[in-house]
Amino acid sequence: MKILGRHLIVEYAECNCELLNDKTLLEQYLNESVRKSGATIVSSKFHNYNPQGVSGVVVIAESHLSIHTWPEYGYAAVDFFTCGDSVDPYKAFEYMKEMLQSKTASVKELKRGIPSDKDEIIAHKPAAQSV
Repeated sequence: MKILGRHLIVEYAECNCELLNDKTLLEQYLNESVRKSGATIVSSKFHNYNPQGVSGVVVIAESHLSIHTWPEYGYAAVDFFTCGDSVDPYKAFEYMKEMLQSKTASVKELKRGIPSDKDEIIAHKPAAQSV
């Protein structure tokens, strides 16, 4: 694979249920996790569900972070998808674990990129090619 980025798929369990229903705090936490990872925020959008739960996404120059919460289960599903070698998604992962007061978390890392026979890391913003 010609690797363009890393995608952390995270399960946070046994979280503070009240936090998982607070759209404003979750947006602040996810935005701060972006800063801690070294990524650049482009925009963010969050939504409260009725009667509970929040979904949100932070678009970053290096891809995106997203969260979906189930307060009734104390659970949050979070994706940290980052490109480039200047961003560390594990810093965002650790920060969110602390902020959500998660007692149990699991993370799976996927390499994202162009299928090929050989693994190599390639630039995610190559110079523009003339047509």
